[in-house]
Amino acid sequence: MYYSSGNYEAFARPLKPEGVEHKSAYIVGAGLAALSTACFLVRDAQMPGKNIHILEKESISGGACDGYQYSDIGYVMRGGREMDNHFECMWELFRSIPSIETEGVSVLDEFYWLNKADPNYSLCRATEKQGQDAHTDKKFGLSDKAALEIMKLYFTPDEELYNRRIDEFFDDEVFGSNFWLYWRTMFAFENWHSALEMKRYLKRYINHISGLPDFTALRFTRYNQYESMILPMVKYLESFGVIFHYNTKVINVEFDCQKDKKVAKRLDILSDAEKSSIDLTENDFVFITNGGCVENSSYGSQDKPACFNKDIKEGNGWDMWRKIAVQDESFGHPDKFCSSPEKSNWMSATVTTLDDKIPRFIQKICKRDPFSGNIVTGGIVSVKDSNWLLSWTVNRQPQFRNQPKNELTVWVYALFTDREGNYIKKPMRDCTGQEICAEWLYHLGVPVEDIDKLAANSAKTVPCMMPYITAFFMPREKGDRPDVVPDGAINFAFLGQFAETERDTIFTTEYSIRTAMEAVYTLFNVDRAVPEVWASTYDIRDLLHATVALRDGKPITEMNLNFVEKFILKQFLRKVEGTDIEKLLRDYHLIK
Repeated sequence: MYYSSGNYEAFARPLKPEGVEHKSAYIVGAGLAALSTACFLVRDAQMPGKNIHILEKESISGGACDGYQYSDIGYVMRGGREMDNHFECMWELFRSIPSIETEGVSVLDEFYWLNKADPNYSLCRATEKQGQDAHTDKKFGLSDKAALEIMKLYFTPDEELYNRRIDEFFDDEVFGSNFWLYWRTMFAFENWHSALEMKRYLKRYINHISGLPDFTALRFTRYNQYESMILPMVKYLESFGVIFHYNTKVINVEFDCQKDKKVAKRLDILSDAEKSSIDLTENDFVFITNGGCVENSSYGSQDKPACFNKDIKEGNGWDMWRKIAVQDESFGHPDKFCSSPEKSNWMSATVTTLDDKIPRFIQKICKRDPFSGNIVTGGIVSVKDSNWLLSWTVNRQPQFRNQPKNELTVWVYALFTDREGNYIKKPMRDCTGQEICAEWLYHLGVPVEDIDKLAANSAKTVPCMMPYITAFFMPREKGDRPDVVPDGAINFAFLGQFAETERDTIFTTEYSIRTAMEAVYTLFNVDRAVPEVWASTYDIRDLLHATVALRDGKPITEMNLNFVEKFILKQFLRKVEGTDIEKLLRDYHLIK
């Protein structure tokens, strides 16, 4: 497997790997990474679909990319996915997945046309004082000291960031800024999360820094992530005869690990309360989704809280990874991620409005008609003074294809589930859907005397507790996540958010798809490049642009420098005067 940039290899068809028709694949899980693996096996490794088996413990595909209407509790979205135009592996795949709505076009086509015609941007990024605009005014509000703290982390070698927390590098100069409000609510970072991953995010999205305050960098699907991404992939795979085994738990993978050779030998399976096994040869390939950010998720309802389920049981992705990890050091260390659910949880809720009483408060904040079918909030609206640090978003409506035209589905989430609310005087994790809705309505600016009535009669709210939703952000070091294809692996690979690849950032659709592409291309020796991670961190133009954007447009000549620093800067500017370097600095507004 090798990387490339540019389009020379992007549109080339690889030759069929020798003997692939005599090989088979078993894919553990049916989330985005797993489905992508099957797609790459069919399209690029050219394996017959009937040789591919997807083993999923749930009754539906999608994993964390969900969107479903339950007959008893209503519409549910545990989360949402934000894309950008440089998700290279994702778009490379989706150009080949047919749309399930429009004949003759791809998922990429319809996504591209939609986001060109209806580009994303937010008209209100944050509120405070019960629905009033927080007037962050697209400013980061970073002092020079804070900007230097961010720059220091950006340039710190990875090895010095192993097992270290963000709050070891940032203090209130950063944590008290709009930058941190934007950042933590958009990406779900906590102060105690991994400094290494924070650095990776800074480097990965340095080209989008100026789009962070108003979300102009983001792209969204037409419907929820299940119907827009997962369902087309499932239909594509079914058309090739790929076999789906639902309600089938892989509880362990047994390996034969020698010094220079590691082979997956057996799958242990639990299905319908009965245990069985599948013996494997070196021509039987296993792709393992280890861990899982939505493991132990639980739903509440309008009248019932979601339970905080911390126990890891047999058949759970964490339990399977633990059994795998003890067999070889190169298979990672799952307890680094799943042993502190108090530090890796947050909650979401799906609010469905039932009449016209709540939407007018939404429209007052987002300044758009939420029933227009176009962009509504343009991303999350974060409540700056919320005790729960609550955020909410209304994406294009309808979010579900069968959703009634007079209803809105709203996604609400909060990072601090153990804190008492501002209106509801109890922790979010103890709240029913109706109580969470009431807290949201309070921050929406609904008059206090109307909140309880609207929460009870004008909306239906489903809470969801996710104990391990940010487990991948826990401080870590090299080796805690297994490589996509560990050294010596003959017939297996790891997939998804808890597998290790170069430079890319977890908690993204791109990461899942990238690990799938790398796994298939490596094990089947597909003679075609995997697109490298977008290299903005090596582009001087993006670096200069980000330097000014982080300082809210102020040139470097206005930095608060001491006498020696001012002298050095003056000498530097004198030396580059009249050169292309000076022109570059002026073009990107570092100097006037």
